Amino acid sequence: KIPFSGWIFLWLSPAKSVLGFSHSTILDPHGKYHLKWRFDRRTITFEIEVETRGYIGFGLSPNGAMASSDIVIGGVTDGTPYLQDYFADANRKVHRDVQQNYRLQYGMENSTHTILAFSRHLLTCDTSDKDITESTVRVIWAYHSEDVGPSGPMYHGVNRGRKSMRLLDPGSKVNISSEIDFFNLQNINVPVPFKDTTYWCQIFKIQEVQKKHHIIRIDPLIQRGHENLVHHILLYQCDSSLNESELEAGHECYHPNMPDSFLTCETIVFAWAIGGEGFTYPPHVGLSIGTSIDPVYVLMEVHYDNPAFQQGVVDSSGLRLFYTPELRQYDAGVIETGVWVSLYHMLPPGMQEFVSEGHCTRECLQESLGQEMPSGVRVFAVLMHAHLAGRAIRTRHFRGQEELQPLSHDEEFDFNFQEFQLLKDERLLLPGDNLITECKYTTKDRQNMTWGGLTTRDEMCLSYLLYYPRVSLARCESLPEITGQLKFIGVKEIQMPVTTWPFMIKSPKKYSNLSFTEAMDKYRWSKNRGKSFNEMVLQLPMNVRCSKWGQDEWSIQGTIVSPPEVKSEVKPPSMVCRSASEPHSGVVLLFTMCLTYSIVQTCLSL
Repeated sequence: KIPFSGWIFLWLSPAKSVLGFSHSTILDPHGKYHLKWRFDRRTITFEIEVETRGYIGFGLSPNGAMASSDIVIGGVTDGTPYLQDYFADANRKVHRDVQQNYRLQYGMENSTHTILAFSRHLLTCDTSDKDITESTVRVIWAYHSEDVGPSGPMYHGVNRGRKSMRLLDPGSKVNISSEIDFFNLQNINVPVPFKDTTYWCQIFKIQEVQKKHHIIRIDPLIQRGHENLVHHILLYQCDSSLNESELEAGHECYHPNMPDSFLTCETIVFAWAIGGEGFTYPPHVGLSIGTSIDPVYVLMEVHYDNPAFQQGVVDSSGLRLFYTPELRQYDAGVIETGVWVSLYHMLPPGMQEFVSEGHCTRECLQESLGQEMPSGVRVFAVLMHAHLAGRAIRTRHFRGQEELQPLSHDEEFDFNFQEFQLLKDERLLLPGDNLITECKYTTKDRQNMTWGGLTTRDEMCLSYLLYYPRVSLARCESLPEITGQLKFIGVKEIQMPVTTWPFMIKSPKKYSNLSFTEAMDKYRWSKNRGKSFNEMVLQLPMNVRCSKWGQDEWSIQGTIVSPPEVKSEVKPPSMVCRSASEPHSGVVLLFTMCLTYSIVQTCLSL
């Protein structure tokens, strides 16, 4: 033990192991718990700095709760760092892991803060550890003012929390120069209605520029305290000839009395969803403004999720867009793919797993890209979107009879964490390729059908593709035909002509004068019937949606095609776990007399 008045630093690895953290975040709302990390193909290394002189806890949870979590706890006592690998059982009781897979790199402490750094293999072969993959990870954190004693760690109290994140995200935060101009698209004091779901729309005029500029970053501006209220924000390009009297007048979207001008806003320009942070475009790509085909007016759609029916809530959230006259090589575009949002997208109740597929068909991509970009476009980021029943999403990519590696995937989807995921390598999308957005859901705790729709209790299955160079394809989606779904429950005839929505059933008698949604709910669903229904739906002919910017459509729009035959399924590449018993490089060195944090940084650079 070494007496000291400032920092003491114990180092267990070569100097390069503590440098070059490419990722960082703050886990708590008060800025007291800072996390940095870096990774390679086999190993991940963390550095945690917390405003405490006691222990630090860090864990990986299957669902964001303490139960069944993989935990590491450490600190510095009398100048000596310590670290222990723990796990929590199903009853949240903490146990020391027999296989200690977390490796202490260094630890230090001063009068206010403790810093710990440690590493582990991404896959440890230990059933008490959680694998770290490219999917979403629920990180849990805690700290205490006292160090771990002989009887184990004391209860952390309120000093705890959780955050969903992608630890293996290939991107890293890029700082934008303070000299870069920006403009805000922001609601001002919107009264959020007293109901569970509201879509609020308002048209804004894009920042006027005298020549072409590129937007290079977009940040969410979420009003403090409304992080769980604002579920997502979409930007749509509107008709450039709108009357400016339509500006600044917000209204509920998809409402019978909404302004007609809202109907001209069809092309998605950008998407942000709950839990996501700002998005920085790659250095060779930007979102163009200032030319004749660029947006002059945009509609900002904000989805408010208010299941607790809060009253008197007023919101002023929006987006901040950074722009520059220093042009990038390519203009970015967005393609919405997946299941066309409709009641025809339906999930039976009581299902442990139900799979939906939305097809961006080869017919749509052949027509649109074949005419405008025969050499193809390059996808560089994907945002995968579902609602509360969603558990996993993949954006599958096919070329001819061959399935390529997925464009993106998340086997542990979290409704409360949805953001654009940069691809490790840009993916070429060619005319004649096809995509399948595959969503896995759980409805085991639901008593009635789940419908495709706008509320968070309804469902969606979408992938938003960011790509370049920009073409006029806006949506490439599909929807299973309704006839086969109705036949499954025994419907023989519907009432004609169709005058109501949802339309009414004529026969058989048990469904007579019921809407098709009421008939679906009346059917006696079981797990076996739900499974058979799922198998049938995946084979049904599909209605193709293939639309351009604005309200124009490609000629393939509305045609009926059969789903492609997938001969063999390609899974995301898997990693091979490495046992913790393998030799771990490093020798014990001691750095002392680094009395302040700034001096520690100097020591690290030696």
